[in-house]
Amino acid sequence: MLRRPVAGIVAVVLLAEAFVIGALNWFLGTIVERQRMSLAGLDPDVMSTSSKVGGLVFGLYFALCALVALLVAVRDRAPAGFGRVLLISVAVVHGLLGAFTLSLVGWQAFVFMVVMLGLLVLLLVTYDRDGGPARDASGGAPGAGGDPRAADEPAAGAPLEAGASHGAGEPQDGDEEPQDSVPAQVTRPVPTTP
Repeated sequence: MLRRPVAGIVAVVLLAEAFVIGALNWFLGTIVERQRMSLAGLDPDVMSTSSKVGGLVFGLYFALCALVALLVAVRDRAPAGFGRVLLISVAVVHGLLGAFTLSLVGWQAFVFMVVMLGLLVLLLVTYDRDGGPARDASGGAPGAGGDPRAADEPAAGAPLEAGASHGAGEPQDGDEEPQDSVPAQVTRPVPTTP
């Protein structure tokens, strides 16, 4: 199926994005520091430090999302709890970045962000809600999963085991016709007109 390859691709791309975003912000922070640039009177050291810290934080965020996607690929299970929230949040981030890159960067970056958004959504919706392959509802062997209420029921169409006890009053092969457990009482209708 497509689940594992999609999760693997998402993990690799998110890890690459983590490195690129971290390196780009670090590079921009270094340029601001060396050029002593200022924007609207802001201190260049504060701008440089905030750019580097922001790059580090976003890089770690994307790396953590890549780790969650990698765990999904390795375990072949749906992300749950905090991991699911991380993947949903990174999908939202890619949607917002796609909207911004269309106007600021160009079509190539927009297409990349939309494809990545599509892969993230595909990763989130391809797994069953219960986190694995569909389980057998008949119960099956003990410990095999399934509905615990159905564990004692025989499978549909399965022959009864030899020597299985029958309920009291149930006819067996060669016995007489089955009878109602409550005798039928016939009542005459009461006339409604005098």
